[in-house]
Amino acid sequence: MSNPVATFETSLGNFQAEIYLDKMPKTAQNFIDLANAGFYDGLHFHRVINGFMIQFGCPHSRDPKSGRAGTGGPPHGNIPDEHPAAHQISNEPGTLSMANTGRPNSGGSQFFINTVHNAYLDWFSPGPSKHPVFGRIIEGLDVIQNIENTPTDGSDRPRTPVQVKKITIATET
Repeated sequence: MSNPVATFETSLGNFQAEIYLDKMPKTAQNFIDLANAGFYDGLHFHRVINGFMIQFGCPHSRDPKSGRAGTGGPPHGNIPDEHPAAHQISNEPGTLSMANTGRPNSGGSQFFINTVHNAYLDWFSPGPSKHPVFGRIIEGLDVIQNIENTPTDGSDRPRTPVQVKKITIATET
């Protein structure tokens, strides 16, 4: 069985990501469950930093102008940290990585897509930042670049909201 593929239908175009269910089963399954439940549908990218990453998955971002965007998580609460020794996948451009508050076991629904190599965010790197990679973009990097280049306000929010209309998960057997 190969890994599932998530198709993101956004207001700027579509992209696809392989979800590493084989390497990061807890984090990947959490994302898949939320996507299949429709949790992400209608949310907006709430943090876009050119030359760094684009962040998504806060339930408060349904309203792209909400001051609470970036502060929420999934309805079921946070997930345990996942740092498998056998799978040290770096935060390279085009990878999906679990966001967290910096405290242990604080990941949930928010994640980011790296637009540059952010090795210092690797869970296996020295320092406090620990962000496990659970997928990678396999189609539509141009859409990721368009989102990354969206003009933002002083809070790193896109001036013109970028919405994810729907995420669909496809599995092959």
